[in-house]
Amino acid sequence: MITKHLDSVSAERIRRDLYYLCCDPLPFRKVNHTRPGQTRHSLAEAEDYILGELRATGMEVTKTMHRVQAFRCDSSKPLHHWYSAPAPEDPFYDAANLEAVKPGQSQPEEIIQLISHKDSMSWIDSPGTHDNASGTVANLELARVLAALPLQRTVRILFCNEEHTPWTSRFAAEAAAARQDRIIAVLNVDSLDGKSDADMAAGVMTHAIGYSTDAGKEMAAMQLHLALRYTPQLQTNVFYKRFVNDDDGMFIKAGFANTVMHLGSWPYGDAEYHLPGDTFARANIDNLAMSTRLILACVLTFDKQGFHPGTTTA
Repeated sequence: MITKHLDSVSAERIRRDLYYLCCDPLPFRKVNHTRPGQTRHSLAEAEDYILGELRATGMEVTKTMHRVQAFRCDSSKPLHHWYSAPAPEDPFYDAANLEAVKPGQSQPEEIIQLISHKDSMSWIDSPGTHDNASGTVANLELARVLAALPLQRTVRILFCNEEHTPWTSRFAAEAAAARQDRIIAVLNVDSLDGKSDADMAAGVMTHAIGYSTDAGKEMAAMQLHLALRYTPQLQTNVFYKRFVNDDDGMFIKAGFANTVMHLGSWPYGDAEYHLPGDTFARANIDNLAMSTRLILACVLTFDKQGFHPGTTTA
């Protein structure tokens, strides 16, 4: 049954979304860039596109505004980490969290949470194709597929901001904790298909699953089993994520230990990480589509059987 649904993932739709969000018409997705002839910043334009695509699925979508600042650029730091904290006098901008919800039919109180940050680097001009237009388009495609399926549990998909400050996933995680949401699994989707130039040249399709907690370790092992079963074309590995950071870290810090991160490779080998060269031309659409299918298999497995550390098998 799961295999049939995996075939619904469209590489062509993924390509179309990716091209729109990081090539044409949008070269960037950040609050401190406005395209010629436009009155709103490019991140707001990206949000309009994502919002329109989500509403077309029929899912319930909420838009929550937050005030953010762009990072400053400090070229004295290591090449891939030039971001620097803004000064208090730097301007604030409006940026949104977008959240789409597909209610479950029999166990709606149990939630499967997907995350991707939709913004590109605010401290440099980078298309941010792998980081993180790739995760954004994967979750958009998952929204389309999941919207058409009868689900037992609720699926919630968050599109947030991580290349500005503060990270807006923190607000969503803290709100979920305050509501005492029963989130049974959190999957952060970030930098899919990002890999070394050698793997790019060889056409190798890669995927990595990172965990920072004991529950996350069990989740990651389960998802590796699913990769071997459903997407053997991917060279998938599991790794321990020492630092509790990124958008998955925000949910862990809010008390949701059943959390993992999906990305392109580990150790992360993309030579253009956080650089202007992170362009559409470097993307492997087949890898993106295959990674999206793997995440879909994970979601459908959690929907079918839940996740209970110490008892769950794939």
